[in-house]
Amino acid sequence: MNASGAGARPGVPEATVARLPVYLRALTTLAEQGTATVSSEALASAAGVNSAKVRKDLSHLGSYGTRGVGYDVEYLVYQISRTLGLTQHWNVVIVGIGYLGHALANYAGFGSRGFQIVALVDAQPAIVGERIAGLEVLHIDELETVVKESEVSIGVIATPAGAAQDVCDRLVAAGVTSVLNFAPTVLSVPGGVDVRKVDLSTELQILAFHEQRKAATTAAATSAAAEAARAAIAGLDEAAVS
Repeated sequence: MNASGAGARPGVPEATVARLPVYLRALTTLAEQGTATVSSEALASAAGVNSAKVRKDLSHLGSYGTRGVGYDVEYLVYQISRTLGLTQHWNVVIVGIGYLGHALANYAGFGSRGFQIVALVDAQPAIVGERIAGLEVLHIDELETVVKESEVSIGVIATPAGAAQDVCDRLVAAGVTSVLNFAPTVLSVPGGVDVRKVDLSTELQILAFHEQRKAATTAAATSAAAEAARAAIAGLDEAAVS
């Protein structure tokens, strides 16, 4: 069933919300290791931010820790989970069951975080009827019925770019107001609909940029070292002649 937003705290900045899942992942690992408390410095190190940012982010949740002790790990896991809405139940439909959609359908981590994949939908006759992770792939013509009958909260789009906007429009018209878009295109949605875009090719291009920059830096350093060595040898030769 659809969940209400009872756990969300008003006024939490978007930048803070974006970091909360990172804190939660680090805290969950600590909890599994039996760690009872964690300092802001240790949590910051695990999350890749500075400790002042951690303290400010957590203060938006009403959590300030204890001086000399730190934060209670178990309670902070609950507090962040509640703020993110993960203590509730969210029904999800995946549209587009190609390689990526197939992988998403089989990902076991969704269930442990409160996300239940309730339906898989595709337009290809060769895929419709296939069973994946215990679910039968339904035809795209059944999308609106699935959304209503399964009370879908979140739509995941893993279709080719050309089909993504039409799928998004249909999801929104059926009542879905949160969309996770894996298609390599920008979606247009009305106000009140939240879209998160995951563009794997863009992320790879950003990594390629950093790799290129690191390679250039290494090449420059190697060239400088070689030049210094040549200058040193030249200096020795001049000294020997004199």
